Amino acid sequence: MAWLAFTLYTVGLGVVFGLRTWLHYRATGDTGHRHAVPGSAREWLAHGLLVLGVLVGLVAPLLAAVGVLAPVVALDVPVVAVTGLVVAVAGFTGVLGAQSAMGRSWRVGVDPQERTELVTGGIFGVVRNPVFSAMIVAGIGLTAMMPTWAQLLALAMLVAGIQLQVRAVEEPYLATAHGAAYSAYVCRVGRFVPGVGTLPAARHV
Repeated sequence: MAWLAFTLYTVGLGVVFGLRTWLHYRATGDTGHRHAVPGSAREWLAHGLLVLGVLVGLVAPLLAAVGVLAPVVALDVPVVAVTGLVVAVAGFTGVLGAQSAMGRSWRVGVDPQERTELVTGGIFGVVRNPVFSAMIVAGIGLTAMMPTWAQLLALAMLVAGIQLQVRAVEEPYLATAHGAAYSAYVCRVGRFVPGVGTLPAARHV
């Protein structure tokens, strides 16, 4: 299962970042990547946690596959691992679907000077951050497939990094870029889970 988890993670990353970037560039002439230098300590922390979460999540199943890491015995249950495989595939599929739903507004990172269309329809009418929600689902599935302490750490860093990225970087940017339209949006749509994380009109971050 460790080799399967490593292969799935590698292919998943290639699809949701590599393939998606190529498709976006073919459609728009722009990669969609925006990698501004973080400005605040919270932005640096968000960036660091996300990078570490992705890297550790990639290395952990490889180390398990070659016998360096052993799974946590209490969590190493065959039915859980198989369920994790299904969840991980669903998560990566959800990431790609949510990215596609963003259309020309899809970005990796934020350029404070750029103004893209605020996407609020489709899956974005259910949760505000479906890409990140699906990434967490994929991470949970991969962890269930091969629950080593390193994989658990990777999942924790990924969730913490996503939370900080959304709260410290993306929500302030969107509030500034879209004003009243974004204010109305956050009042009715949850952050990562439907109905959870809506914000009062007077508070955008």
